[in-house]
Amino acid sequence: MPKTGIACNLDINILQAALPLLETGKIECLEWSFDAIHTLDQIPDWFTELLHAFSKEDSLIGHGVFFSIFSGNWKPEQQNWLAQLSVLCNQYRFSHISEHFGYMTGADFHTGAPIPFPLNHNTYLLGKDRLNRIADVCQCPVGLENLALVFSEDDVKRQGEFLEKLLSAVSGFLILDLHNLYCQAENFKLDHEKIMGWYPLELVREIHVSGGSWESSATNPGRKIRRDTHDGTVPQPVLNYIKSIWPKLPNLKYAILEQLPLALASEIEKENFRADYEKLCHEMAWVHNQKMDLKTSRDFLQETMPDLSGLPLEFPELFNDQRFVSTLLENEPDIETLLHKLKNKLGNTDWQVESWDLSMLETASLIARKWKSGLPGVLKAAPTKS
Repeated sequence: MPKTGIACNLDINILQAALPLLETGKIECLEWSFDAIHTLDQIPDWFTELLHAFSKEDSLIGHGVFFSIFSGNWKPEQQNWLAQLSVLCNQYRFSHISEHFGYMTGADFHTGAPIPFPLNHNTYLLGKDRLNRIADVCQCPVGLENLALVFSEDDVKRQGEFLEKLLSAVSGFLILDLHNLYCQAENFKLDHEKIMGWYPLELVREIHVSGGSWESSATNPGRKIRRDTHDGTVPQPVLNYIKSIWPKLPNLKYAILEQLPLALASEIEKENFRADYEKLCHEMAWVHNQKMDLKTSRDFLQETMPDLSGLPLEFPELFNDQRFVSTLLENEPDIETLLHKLKNKLGNTDWQVESWDLSMLETASLIARKWKSGLPGVLKAAPTKS
């Protein structure tokens, strides 16, 4: 049956919040963002021991943040990322490794936050190349997490279709973030069951639940946008999704609660986090009690790996367009002017800027400007020492 756990990095707030759960053995698996840790010369022994404890039980999950799979160029930071991952895979046994769907908005494409990109043949080939390189290094299943941010209602559907095609080509799995689906359902007034039907649910190996926030739209007064900010309690509808979607997830192995450590500073926030975890455990216990025989069969490993001896795939034109979009998102505060500039350069292309929702473009701008320098006090690559 699926194991229940938390996303836990080397951060005092999340560790204090999780300690009572760890002490009572309620956390069955641990998801570690191995490339996003606090600035230290080495990982403390006690944290290494925690990672090893879950590693030995095949319950340690690696979740990348800064690889920027769909950026159109190949940079030294990506090669270093793979090298660091190789070192860590020799130290720990990861059940699987995943990354985020999107490309990073920061100037070096390894800071910022992931945002959408054109879903076409070139980015499909790019995704295959990058996922294969990760799989070659880690020698375990690899996958992608669905993205909350989309620029149009049509993009909601197209993201699911693109993920199915790409992941099927590399025997990859999907992390289905249920709060991300909730954001899409709320922002475009779509039925969540309909959205779930657009995703390859048979490829889901892990689900995420988290909280978020509401942002008033300046471009459309009166409209509120649901944001995947990971800084609030989990909405009940997100937890309710588990019961409705469970029978369609034959390969589900992990259920993970996420929370941004910056939003766990107070004791009340820590208590709310633990309460959310108990709710998640309750939902997963319900799943367990259904005793459904779903006959899982996928190990999400490729039978044969492609030849990766050549140079990593690059698309300079895509890279230039991404850099143009990122620069505008980070530096042009007027959203209508921003959209006008985007249409002038990227109109009638696969970016499909003509269909972009102005409030969602505003959201992308807020995200890009907030995170363009990265998370405070966080490295973009894990140290190799242990």
